[in-house]
Amino acid sequence: MGSLSQRLQRLLERPGPLADLLGRLETRTGVRRLYLASGSIAFLGLYLAFGYGAALLCNLIGFVYPAYVSIKAIESSSKEDDTTWLTYWVVYGVFSVAEFFSDTFLYWFPFYYAGKCVFLLWCMAPGRCSGAQLLYQRLIRPCFLKHHHALDAALGALGTRVLDAAALVTREAAAERDPAPEPPRDE
Repeated sequence: MGSLSQRLQRLLERPGPLADLLGRLETRTGVRRLYLASGSIAFLGLYLAFGYGAALLCNLIGFVYPAYVSIKAIESSSKEDDTTWLTYWVVYGVFSVAEFFSDTFLYWFPFYYAGKCVFLLWCMAPGRCSGAQLLYQRLIRPCFLKHHHALDAALGALGTRVLDAAALVTREAAAERDPAPEPPRDE
């Protein structure tokens, strides 16, 4: 257990926004940053398990940090960070769609939001520990490679139908706005 606390301590002292925040809190309160982080994680876990608004908190955790680092990745010149966060968003999207169809059953599981939060954090993890990379490489990519030609054809056909429908609606709207003049009547 000492090894885990030492690794966590090193992680909490690594330069970055989290270390800066914990350093300021440590200075103001006199409580070591390891205890501050451990207490925050315990509180967050309990709130996700029993608190009101756990769905919102879980979705904020899964969205806010990845959105922030995605914007930073877009602004950087490196392509590697772009790929990392695009992969996260693909996995996040697939998970969100699957969750939409199974939400009636999933919300009945105790500690669902705590588990979902752990899953999203695992997907955000850097390097080899990244759940997003693992799920993309083992599940999503093979499925995509197997079916992408059929999907491309279906999307092309759908696009053609949408354009045809839009042209028809536009012609009908123009005809209603500017009706053809009636021929003169012989009286």
